[in-house]
Amino acid sequence: MGNSLPGTGKIEKNWREILTPEEYAVLREGGTERAFTGEYWDTKTEGVYSCRACGTELFRSAEKFESHCGWPSFFQTHEGATTEHVDTSHGMTRTEVRCATCGSHLGHVFADAPGQPTGMRYCMNSAALTFAPAQ
Repeated sequence: MGNSLPGTGKIEKNWREILTPEEYAVLREGGTERAFTGEYWDTKTEGVYSCRACGTELFRSAEKFESHCGWPSFFQTHEGATTEHVDTSHGMTRTEVRCATCGSHLGHVFADAPGQPTGMRYCMNSAALTFAPAQ
């Protein structure tokens, strides 16, 4: 019925009708927005970050930190909210992070944040997220 990354997610929709071209390129085709251009890379407001495609809550602002990489970075996701997959594109091996509910590509996770509680850096695309400020 809809378009999706192969073998992922529990939701099928006509993503091209729902998402903007940039959102589709990131969420459904595994693209990456340019560093320091996304809506949330330097947001410091308290609140919740969710999957732009399906609305699943992924991160809280208390888990966000400044990694100086140009993308929103978090040290952990909500338990069970994401899945991880080996990504060998671009001549390297990385760990891709997808929404567990809809299978959308969110970004990558790296074990290069020793100053953070988990030591992990979830480097996400703003185009893959929505943000709801705390009330």
